[in-house]
Amino acid sequence: MTTYDAAVGSYLRHVAVERGLSEHTLAAYRRDLTAFGQWLGSDPDGAVVVEDVRRLTKSHVSDFVTSLATRPEGPLAPRSIARMLSSIRSFSAFTAAEGVLPADPAASVRPPKSPMRLPKAITIDQMGALLAAVDGDDPVQLRDRALLELLYATGARISEAVGLSVDDVTALPPDDDDEDGDESEIAVVRVTGKGNKQRIVPLGSYARAAIDAYLVRARPVFAARGTATPALFLGVRGARMSRQSAWLVIQAAAERAHLTAHVSPHTFRHSFATHLLEGGADVRVVQELLGHASVATTQIYTLVTADMLHDVYVTSHPRARRPTRAGVHTGGTRA
Repeated sequence: MTTYDAAVGSYLRHVAVERGLSEHTLAAYRRDLTAFGQWLGSDPDGAVVVEDVRRLTKSHVSDFVTSLATRPEGPLAPRSIARMLSSIRSFSAFTAAEGVLPADPAASVRPPKSPMRLPKAITIDQMGALLAAVDGDDPVQLRDRALLELLYATGARISEAVGLSVDDVTALPPDDDDEDGDESEIAVVRVTGKGNKQRIVPLGSYARAAIDAYLVRARPVFAARGTATPALFLGVRGARMSRQSAWLVIQAAAERAHLTAHVSPHTFRHSFATHLLEGGADVRVVQELLGHASVATTQIYTLVTADMLHDVYVTSHPRARRPTRAGVHTGGTRA
């Protein structure tokens, strides 16, 4: 007999060691599987399942998904349900592959459909105002400017940015064969993303200048206050900067820039992708820069730019809209 808790423990050890998942992701898996186990225990048939995971069936999984959408205290959002089901399906597939389950009971269970939500990006002018809001010469301002410039220049997730080390930022020698005669060095950053996968992303001149200023004039000030650490971005006490601290930096900058749009760490990632595509970048190049496993994930940004093109067309073309009551023709066709 294999208990549910024992099977979950085996699965979590596997994903921690073999897949190298972050503590944040492991905590999410643990939380989702614990909720499923508690539901199984509260179900009339659940006690048997908890005692022996081999009794787990497709009905248990699908009924749990249904219960999440019909909770008395309020249904979970479709995206939250899909995330929990993803955790259960991953656990179920592993347990079946290990031979503990005779078959994978969650393989054919589908999550509820989520409404498509387009990523929210801000305009180039708004991004410029946001970055200008952290301009200054004291160590904190230099650090904050370097952080925000890097986020916009690379499209890195906030966890990826604060996880960077100084050695992850590298200056490459100039190309001797450059036909344009530009002999300046090229800077790149090595970003470690989900599943411990690494990608190389170029750094623009603004981001590199901001990071250079921070490394020379600010980071040594913070480093002197703490123990030695390779972290690129440091807090005021000398330790690696946390995601929460970085989030506060973004919120403070948005307030100083008087932006009415909601700005979050992911706003930088969305704006990075949207502005690249608007500038003519190939979607597969943007996929590589973002670290998406599938181009389908990246293609949602093409919907954003298409929507923006439609808005520009409607407001700019003289025949894009229907005639008004006053008889002024503002678009459309006439018989």
